[in-house]
Amino acid sequence: MFDYAALFRLDGRRALVVGAGSGIGKTSAEALAAFGAEVTCADLDLAAAERTAGSIGDAGGKADAIRIDVRDTKTVAAALAGERAVDVLVSTPGINVRKPILDISDDEFDRVIDVNLKGTFRLIRAAGASMAGRGRGSIIAFSSIRSLTVEPGQGVYAATKSGIVQLLRALAAELGPRGVRANAIAPGVVDTPLTAPIKQNAEWYAGYARKSILGRWAKPEELAGMVVYLASDASSYVTGACMFVDGGWTAADGRFQPPL
Repeated sequence: MFDYAALFRLDGRRALVVGAGSGIGKTSAEALAAFGAEVTCADLDLAAAERTAGSIGDAGGKADAIRIDVRDTKTVAAALAGERAVDVLVSTPGINVRKPILDISDDEFDRVIDVNLKGTFRLIRAAGASMAGRGRGSIIAFSSIRSLTVEPGQGVYAATKSGIVQLLRALAAELGPRGVRANAIAPGVVDTPLTAPIKQNAEWYAGYARKSILGRWAKPEELAGMVVYLASDASSYVTGACMFVDGGWTAADGRFQPPL
């Protein structure tokens, strides 16, 4: 019988997880290592990346840590050059400025675009070039439900998350013939440092929970399975996709429960 379990194994592969210091990036790094990958934990906060690498080591995995600033092309290129060439890239960084579009300054707009969209572009460009040269690789970047559905105050953030999906689709088309796959993951509401301000407002927090079909927020580790899947041979025929892991947020209307 075909060894289906082996499809998910990542032994002998090297992964770079950007944003590995906390939240979804941290759990992604830990999960990839649990399935056998050697993981480089990268973050703007080097100490946080080192803590994640340490937790992987304590669990018997292989990991190291580097500092990376996705706003800096040189540091991005260095993180993926030479011996640091990887088989898997996972990009998770994102920032948000919650304001109506009419109130957003040029500086705030540029700051969100530079981290979320251009930062992702810098990473996938560098990783894609390296992977294409070796004829293999999986590129995974995090989008959001906001790529599909928005709310007031999320305009610029939503634009970056839609842009990430389209960048990855184009990359998938361009590099597919050279053995490289590119996919996006679109989470719903996840309990991470980025969403911490929402938790401070009980009504806001509960409202988001109710919008999900499952009636709750996601934990960061609930995104890890999709990361492992897209990194592994289990998804060898999946590219150019946007995988929604949102508890059903985008599947149901949610405004009213009809009397059935």
